[in-house]
Amino acid sequence: MDERLEKALDFSNYMVSLNNSKRFLEENFNQDLIYYFEGCQFTVNKELISFCQIMLNRGQDEIVLVDDNNKPLLIESVEEFLDKILNVYFTASNKYFNSYTKLLKSKKSIDSMVEL
Repeated sequence: MDERLEKALDFSNYMVSLNNSKRFLEENFNQDLIYYFEGCQFTVNKELISFCQIMLNRGQDEIVLVDDNNKPLLIESVEEFLDKILNVYFTASNKYFNSYTKLLKSKKSIDSMVEL
């Protein structure tokens, strides 16, 4: 096989492997963002965090939230709920960042592959 074609194939395989690994890390991140509370499932995101913070700032101690399965739930302590979901979000995002950084360091750099 022509050397250039072989190098192009190697680069293509590298990119497929890298993209699959990135997708796997992203799927794990999304799973880590799921928070179960009193029989309900919440996907923790910036919107949920911001809404809870706004309600807390407005003096709301209790709120009703609708979970991922459209089930309403009375949150009796917005402050405690917010603390828990912030912990979930930061734990998941830090894990994702560390795994992503480790992945990029463990793979060959794209620049060195392009030079081939």
